[in-house]
Amino acid sequence: MPTKHDLAIIGSGGGAFAAAIRAATLGKSVLMIERGTLGGTCVNTGCVPSKALIAAADARHVAADASDRFPGIATTADLVDMPALIGGKQALVESLRGEKYADVAESYGWQVRRGDAAFAGTSDAPTLEVTGADGSVATIEAVHYLVATGASPWAPPIDGLEEAGFLTSTTAMELREVPASLLVLGGGYVALEQAQLFARLGSQVTVLVRSRLASNEEPEVSKALQEVFADEGIRVVRRAVPIRVARDRETRQRVVTADVSGEAKEFRADQILVALGRRPVTDGLNLNAVGVRTDDDGAIAVTEQLRTSNPRIWAAGDVTRHPEFVYVAAHHGTLVAENAFADAERSVDYARLPRVTFTSPAIGAVGMTEKQVIAAGIRCDCRVLPLHYVPRALVNRDTRGFIKIVVNADTGEILGLTAVAKDAGELAAAGVHLLGKTIAEVADTWAPYLTMAEGIRIAAKAFTTDIDRLSCCA
Repeated sequence: MPTKHDLAIIGSGGGAFAAAIRAATLGKSVLMIERGTLGGTCVNTGCVPSKALIAAADARHVAADASDRFPGIATTADLVDMPALIGGKQALVESLRGEKYADVAESYGWQVRRGDAAFAGTSDAPTLEVTGADGSVATIEAVHYLVATGASPWAPPIDGLEEAGFLTSTTAMELREVPASLLVLGGGYVALEQAQLFARLGSQVTVLVRSRLASNEEPEVSKALQEVFADEGIRVVRRAVPIRVARDRETRQRVVTADVSGEAKEFRADQILVALGRRPVTDGLNLNAVGVRTDDDGAIAVTEQLRTSNPRIWAAGDVTRHPEFVYVAAHHGTLVAENAFADAERSVDYARLPRVTFTSPAIGAVGMTEKQVIAAGIRCDCRVLPLHYVPRALVNRDTRGFIKIVVNADTGEILGLTAVAKDAGELAAAGVHLLGKTIAEVADTWAPYLTMAEGIRIAAKAFTTDIDRLSCCA
């Protein structure tokens, strides 16, 4: 006989746990199915380990750089003990996996079943078949199903890449030694974070990017990050499309041949890190059997309420090709549970979604870019405030970056904010609450002196005031 539940979830990451928690609080029975490690991408191979290593690399960089930034301070940075660094990262991961996933599931009392899940039955009567490690097969029946299987690193079909061998963001964080040289393919947030991380650990890093760094953000972001990377010895090659990879028989280095603005050029390094995107994990789920539509890359098509083409099956997080942030997945999970069991009919709204890239300085943004405002047919006005006008940046001895505010020129309404700065993520979080306010309101609001957030107020004042003629707090 099939085992029956109100909600059966495939996956155990942020979206899965948010859905399970909300469904449980609504009094529903939940079954979670996981074929790998509990916790999904964020805690195991994504946000937590990457940011832990980035913080460690930043500490080493500050130690190496402090004497140049701060007169009277003398520090040094020794070689990295990579096994100890990776061990510390893994200890943190395991601690959080226990506290925030295993313990939470136990506290709510839902069952976690280990095994590979695949849909069976029909579109009208879907079921799940779960194959355990011992080969046993269990049939699961639920009122509603949630697919929250996430995404995994993707590598394009570049000639010779598989044979030469390469790193992904996952495997790079398991290295037992710092590569002497590293080629990074890509210019998105994973590529940027990993490039700077390994450069600060001691690698000689070259980034090959098809267009520009952080191409989805304001063009000022790319310019600022390229200058930062140049200062830190990271080489950025733009208009570069890898076409072939080989392994040098004598040096064992990887050799990438790339088309750079129409000219074939070679780049050599001990390791290649491919950071060219991710693909949804839907292989083996047998979605066609129950009428769930996917695109050519396997992403599940969903409505604004996150329902798939089968009304009893929902999808959340990276598997939907919505923005790939764990807080988006968690939001999805809660929304699915409320739509499925409380008839909430809630829709996803990304108008105020903040986004952060954890480089140093970081990239933080919320709302529309100048290009998007113009494309929407809105008359645009904007100001770009260099950080040397922000007192917090001056006392930090780090004025790399800017704050940019984009407004509706007819109404003065703030439509978007972008920053490259230390703590830019906090600026983006503040910007969530500023969208829709007028530039006059923000210019006249309170801002504590010597905070980076004060820069938002100064940038707002720049719309009507010559900021060269402002005093410290005026």
